[in-house]
Amino acid sequence: MSILTIENMSHSFGDRILFNKANFKLLRGEHIGLIGANGEGKSTFMKLITKQLLPDDGTIQWNSKFSIGYMDQHVDLKEGITALNFLKGAFSDLFDIEKKINNLCNELGNMEEEEMNKALNKITNMQEILDKSDFYSINSKIQGTAAGLGIKELLDNDVSALSGGQRTKLLLAKLLLEKPDILLLDEPTNHLDEEHIEWLKSYLTNYENAFILISHDNSFLNSVVTVIYHLEHKTLTRYQGNYDFFVKLHEIRKQQLLIEYKEQQTEIAKLEDYIRKNKARASTAKQAKGREKKLNKIDRIEIKKNLIKPHFNFNSVKMPESIIFKATNLVIGYDKPLSKPLNLKMKRGQKIAITGANGLGKTTLLKSLLGLLEPINGQILLSDYKKIGYFEQELTEDNTNTVLSDVWNTFPDLTQTEIRSALAKCGLTWQHIDSPINILSGGEQAKVRLCKVINKPTNILVLDEPTNHLDIYAKAELKRALKEYDGSIILVCHEPEFYEDITTEVWNCEEWRYAQND
Repeated sequence: MSILTIENMSHSFGDRILFNKANFKLLRGEHIGLIGANGEGKSTFMKLITKQLLPDDGTIQWNSKFSIGYMDQHVDLKEGITALNFLKGAFSDLFDIEKKINNLCNELGNMEEEEMNKALNKITNMQEILDKSDFYSINSKIQGTAAGLGIKELLDNDVSALSGGQRTKLLLAKLLLEKPDILLLDEPTNHLDEEHIEWLKSYLTNYENAFILISHDNSFLNSVVTVIYHLEHKTLTRYQGNYDFFVKLHEIRKQQLLIEYKEQQTEIAKLEDYIRKNKARASTAKQAKGREKKLNKIDRIEIKKNLIKPHFNFNSVKMPESIIFKATNLVIGYDKPLSKPLNLKMKRGQKIAITGANGLGKTTLLKSLLGLLEPINGQILLSDYKKIGYFEQELTEDNTNTVLSDVWNTFPDLTQTEIRSALAKCGLTWQHIDSPINILSGGEQAKVRLCKVINKPTNILVLDEPTNHLDIYAKAELKRALKEYDGSIILVCHEPEFYEDITTEVWNCEEWRYAQND
């Protein structure tokens, strides 16, 4: 049974065509992965099917019998409600039934016998609904989901005090607890560490209902989806199978299309040559006219241009000192300690991955080492010869500057042509370069921030979750560039398959946890 049917959908953003007569179908129980390069329109697709945007042409038809669950990042988390009570909102219908039962029970003593019998029947029916829905296990369901996503310790906190990452986890937890017929998930693994990604992977693998998932984590996709829709060149192509199957079949189809294209071009060239030589001759004009008709009827195969892929080359300079930093009895945190006293040292040439669950202070450690945050205690000695390139996890401000002007402000000594060239090497088109930053996709914004780091002379890179939002091409290119980088690296990352070939050692924040957190 079809849940969602899209036919001949077209949509443009300014002068950029994102969809051209695209078709899509979601069947009951299907686990669909929506993939494509950064900026191709995956998040726009989600906005179109949730009616946040209207298509320019075509139809988007939902089956009204099914409930849809979409993680809305703009939900107002008002002050005065705890995370636990917010999650209980996933079961609001059941709590309403419980309230009706209690109200009827309180009124039984004032009822006549006939009215009382009707009320008792209502109570019985409503009680059956609660029992079938495991209403009395709600708290354990909430605790389990919160633990799986790493927010169990936040359940008593006011939702207005949550960080961006914690807020995202809370919204995801509520969505999963609601168990809609269709889940719409846009990069749900961002802000999740390895342990919680594994929990979500298991949850979605066993999810009996349908979902559409956008993710650049190929390993995650491969484990949970049964259908791939590939968004490329403004169209959607369906592949029945997981991500690995898509990769193999997509390559086979490309090779087959190339063979067919070459054969067709040979045939076209022969027809055109015959027409050119014989059209003017009276004796062969009729045959030439026949071949011309045949030529006009050919459905010509197009070989689409390859997507612009980024090319990252970090601008490195020498570090004359052997010690980059040394931290003595360092205690990191804000209002309270996040770590026990740490004695850390980084030598020239080291490439370090920092891992561990969210909330243990990975980003806090980076900011403390960079001098952006005062530690609670301890001392940090940082080399005077440091040339730091810092990639922040995500920027929260709504930046309305154009990409060109924003990067040019960082490198005012470069010409406009040089700035455009640097951005183009990062995989951005002229349309991206002339657009405001706040309308770009997450992956495109990440490339702009990477452009600033790449073109700054550095001898140490400090990278906080740089793979978030990056597509497979950008991620692979970033990995290559970091492996070849001559300087030192501190990298926060939750993807072992990304950092294991780059780093020389791993620092696990779990081992630094402040004693009271255990």
